Amino acid sequence: MMRQAWRFFSAVSGIVFRHPIVGTTVIPLLPDGRFVLIQRSDSGKWGLPGGMVDWGEDISTATFRELKEETGLEVTKIRRLVGVYSSPDRDPRVHSISVLIEAEVNGEIDIKDTLEVLQVKAFAKEDLPLGNLSHDHDRQLQDYFTGNVTLA
Repeated sequence: MMRQAWRFFSAVSGIVFRHPIVGTTVIPLLPDGRFVLIQRSDSGKWGLPGGMVDWGEDISTATFRELKEETGLEVTKIRRLVGVYSSPDRDPRVHSISVLIEAEVNGEIDIKDTLEVLQVKAFAKEDLPLGNLSHDHDRQLQDYFTGNVTLA
């Protein structure tokens, strides 16, 4: 009986821990055209809001939830799918697959998740702190600005 339990546990943990985690990343655009970034508490770097898809949740629901938790803003319209990013080294913590979405947003900036987010700020395109963003967000924004749909 113990041997069967161990085999089951090993199989399940292999499935859970040896497969990528799926998440969503948002390019939030305010009505005035500014982009909203978060400053992450784990690295101090600026990046796009987003996070992991919860069990039983779809990508769009996770997008709406993560944006609200991290910025206080609400999605008013999904503009387009910008890309899917799956490189094993894109996130230093874990192998994750991120679905990048451009969205129109509105509301008041208000951090709900104070454990993950130090601050939230709106940037004009020319003021974005490009070159040292968190994860692969420099690449994601570069792909967005060139108009590419990316599978990477």
